[in-house]
Amino acid sequence: MNLIIVESPTKAKTLGRFLGGDYKIIATLGHVRDLPRKRLGIDIEKNFEPEYVVEDAKKKELAEEIKKLKSSASLLYLATDPDREGEAIAWHIWELIKNKNEKDPQRIVFHEITEQAVKEALNNPRGLDTRLIDAQQGRRILDRLVGYKLSPLLWRKIRKGLSA
Repeated sequence: MNLIIVESPTKAKTLGRFLGGDYKIIATLGHVRDLPRKRLGIDIEKNFEPEYVVEDAKKKELAEEIKKLKSSASLLYLATDPDREGEAIAWHIWELIKNKNEKDPQRIVFHEITEQAVKEALNNPRGLDTRLIDAQQGRRILDRLVGYKLSPLLWRKIRKGLSA
């Protein structure tokens, strides 16, 4: 059995029809880990190091399920969306499930959900793109630094509930 991880349950179902019983396809429903909700989560003293957490119980269960499926899979493919957010989601999943010293996973990317595009992607896997991951992390950290500090000011001066 080969394991493919995607973001969308609809995409998982469609890929299942294309690929058949040799593949187990599981959807993450977006990010599995993120910055903590109730604190800054960025260590400004340590080169703006982000602190990633899995806060949601369902996401913790999902991470454990993926880890279990990975252990019995012949191959693991990360097939999250082909943008910087999807690349970061793939990286976050990998960080949660990889064994120590395990090399990069197989990352597949397709821009249309057709049998031909999916099979071509499976025949041409690549590693994770650190440039896209770094770009998403930079955007997320900047959003947090600005938003976390500025939103309370907006609440006091303009209206409660505004987000910077």
